[in-house]
Amino acid sequence: MRIRVCMVTLAVAILVMAILIAGGAGSKVNAQQALPAIEVKIDNFSFGPAAITVPVGTTVTWTNRDDIPHTVVSDDKVFKSKVLDTDEKFSYTFGKPGTYPYFCSVHPKMTGKVVVE
Repeated sequence: MRIRVCMVTLAVAILVMAILIAGGAGSKVNAQQALPAIEVKIDNFSFGPAAITVPVGTTVTWTNRDDIPHTVVSDDKVFKSKVLDTDEKFSYTFGKPGTYPYFCSVHPKMTGKVVVE
């Protein structure tokens, strides 16, 4: 009887360890699959880089490095920043594939594009 209890206890311990190890391995895979942060700089009346291609789920951050205010507004109004002063940032996470042209509403000749695959 005692041997049977020990074997059941050992089996449960092995099962718990296997679940923990599998969960840990899954966490490592998820950490490795984390998407890189993408930054677009606003400087000298331009977005740099002006066109980027990113995978679905990527967060893009625009940072105003110019001495004057700018905005980041998609042509279809999917995203729209407030007016960004020097060193202020705006981020948007792209959840759907597509092409997202954008512009500065203060200076409409400033344009950029995000392609999401």
